[in-house]
Amino acid sequence: MAYIPHTAEDIREMLKAIGQESVESLFQNIPAAVRLREKYKIPQGMSELELWKHMLQLAGKNEDLDRNTSFLGAGVYDHCVPILVDYLTARSEFWTSYTPYQPEASQGSLQAIFEYQTAICELTGMDVSNASMYDGASAMAEAVLLAYFHHHQERKIFLMAPGLHPEYSEVAASYMKNFALQFDKMPEQNGRIDLAKLKEKISDQVAGVVVASPNFYGLIEEMAAISELAHQVGALMIAVVNPISLGLLAPPGSYMADVAVGEGQPLGIPPAWGGLGFGFLAAREEHLRKMPGRIAGQTVDEDGKRGFVLTIQTREQHIRREKATSNICSNQALMALRGLIYMATVGKQGLQEVATQCVQKAHYLANQIKSLPSYTLRYDAPFFHEFVVGCPKPAKEITSKLQKNNIYAGIPMERWFPERSHDLLVSVTECVSKQQMDNLVSQLKTV
Repeated sequence: MAYIPHTAEDIREMLKAIGQESVESLFQNIPAAVRLREKYKIPQGMSELELWKHMLQLAGKNEDLDRNTSFLGAGVYDHCVPILVDYLTARSEFWTSYTPYQPEASQGSLQAIFEYQTAICELTGMDVSNASMYDGASAMAEAVLLAYFHHHQERKIFLMAPGLHPEYSEVAASYMKNFALQFDKMPEQNGRIDLAKLKEKISDQVAGVVVASPNFYGLIEEMAAISELAHQVGALMIAVVNPISLGLLAPPGSYMADVAVGEGQPLGIPPAWGGLGFGFLAAREEHLRKMPGRIAGQTVDEDGKRGFVLTIQTREQHIRREKATSNICSNQALMALRGLIYMATVGKQGLQEVATQCVQKAHYLANQIKSLPSYTLRYDAPFFHEFVVGCPKPAKEITSKLQKNNIYAGIPMERWFPERSHDLLVSVTECVSKQQMDNLVSQLKTV
């Protein structure tokens, strides 16, 4: 059957209905010089066996982290994913489900969302979580919007940590382009926020303080002290966190953060070229009705049995359109489900073990690298599982050479900071072995 299954008679009837004589006449406004006159260069069809072999050949051109050693990070990380995560999320009940508007037909999806929200609250120590966001960057931008509306749009200054992911900051600036907000960078010292200077800078005109910990350089910020300074002037504290780090570090709820956001990709989602992930957003209960997206709630039916419904929906598509807090229209439900299954599978002790291995291995590798001639660690501060290496040659040159030996040595900082051509951001997870780390060190000696 042809790709477009319209018969000649179908086409004649449609043309007659719109008052055209031919299909060609539909394109008369397109200049003849730019129109394709030759046949499409589409190859002949293949048998199933031929197509299978052809696709395998194409797939063989892909780079594969299972065959290479990866020290890539900067927001997307290679963690071990239990096979249970793939198995359960591949079930057709989840693959084919749509937005659960009708609770009587969507109890499975609604319960999965409710359990996800519960897990995120447990992980972050916050009161409420929504049903997930597009990604970590949009979650942070939505948190900024929440803080802006919390102050009734009267406070317009946001203090942004210098260690925020540059792309997160760009997304926030794009979100707020028409709000005339002022984004000021907090003072920095040795890769972290300078608390003494922050005390001088912060004022009662500040709507929110946005801090990442671990930050973009992998360093751990003094979140409790920063939160206290924010609250002294009535500003909201927005914490951007790596969920794996919460296996060891204090959760945002413990230092009274108002909103906790981050990228959920480390929770059971492969790197996939920087692709699919989900954003998480949790907050204190007082901000419930200002939160973006949707929230699933638990209730009972007329027989007293437990059931689940969409409790809060603050999107512009619904009844209170003009009062919507966000235009978030998708909650990345399948990816959030992966995050839930990952957290349920590894459990609290498993998450702590993953975080511990990340820290121990990262510090081992950092110590080995800084012992090499002409290599340094750019920052002398506590870090989680990422660190910045000062290199004797341009970092792009080093990573290019090592990639030929199946090693992704890290990400050149020049990608975001043109002036830092000799700096390399290195990430270590539990997936990397001591042998692979020692091999990286040996290779660095030769470049």
